[in-house]
Amino acid sequence: MRLINRYLIGSLSSSTFFTLAALIGLFGFFDVVAELPRLGQGSYTLPVMLRYVAYLIPGHAYELMPLAVLIGGMVAMTQLASNSEYTVIRTSGVSLPQVAAVLAQFGLLFALLTVVLGEFVAPYAEQEASRIKLAATRSMVAREFRSGIWVKDDKHFINVREMLPDTTLRGVRIYTYDDAYQLTQTRYADQGRYLGGGQWQLSGVSDTNISENRVTVAHHAELTWKSVIEPDILDVLLVVPEQMSVANLVTYIEHLSNNKQQTQRYDIALWSKLFYPLACVSMALVALAFTPRQRRHGQLGLQLFIGICLGVAFHFTNRLFSHLGLLYGWNAALSATLPTLLFLAAGVALIRKQEKR
Repeated sequence: MRLINRYLIGSLSSSTFFTLAALIGLFGFFDVVAELPRLGQGSYTLPVMLRYVAYLIPGHAYELMPLAVLIGGMVAMTQLASNSEYTVIRTSGVSLPQVAAVLAQFGLLFALLTVVLGEFVAPYAEQEASRIKLAATRSMVAREFRSGIWVKDDKHFINVREMLPDTTLRGVRIYTYDDAYQLTQTRYADQGRYLGGGQWQLSGVSDTNISENRVTVAHHAELTWKSVIEPDILDVLLVVPEQMSVANLVTYIEHLSNNKQQTQRYDIALWSKLFYPLACVSMALVALAFTPRQRRHGQLGLQLFIGICLGVAFHFTNRLFSHLGLLYGWNAALSATLPTLLFLAAGVALIRKQEKR
């Protein structure tokens, strides 16, 4: 049985990796087509664009992993059935629950890979992609550090610590220099709200003016600040919830709750992060459920087509439920986990039905 386990998992894994590579290549092609109109903006050349697209790959791999598991699993099982290997395995005394256990192990392996991608690789890659694109398409210099993002705007150096989902800035510091690069003013603002037309409404402002003879400090409750900086330039500070790690989501939800702000979108993203890897197990069981025991080419092709359609349906249904949950205020856990649980239940039910036959 151990030899059969290794053989099945090896066949399933190789087919899944091949499918994942094909899907990533397809999405990468779409990314390149979407970026072509931006070529030539600033220093956004073809090598820079390809670098940007390459950094999007981990995010695509994370999103497409369950779909790749389903399609790869079905292709591998279809090949085994077509070559009568699956029939030999079953008639040699291996029961359907035992095969299902092997498929579940295969799904768990890719679930762990999904966790690694979603927690450690994709968030960093998405931020790096935003930084590369920002630096190439904007004439100003921008760089992200632990203290936030730093932007050079003519004779001003601006540091923004944090940007909230509504584009409100927190912890804004502006350092102004003269032609001789002597510091002439420092400005700190608790918050900044974009008014449009390159204007920001700063609140809790403290200005420190520096001259040759003295230093003066002025405080303002509110102040209008005009700058070429717009919210899209600072998007590198704002990682979308679906790309954040679980640890960062928990911390940010607590931060929003303490400031009495809406957390629905981040709650849904958190539950999705926790349950999304289990979709690989669900898809592996669905792949088994659509594998016929006997070799019938017409049925094999039809069931493979139906299974692929189900995988695509899961991919879009998962997104749809997240948007509906956010729109109608549904329970976050239910909105994020219902598609995965439904497909898991469907896979188990189909396997039990197949076993009764």
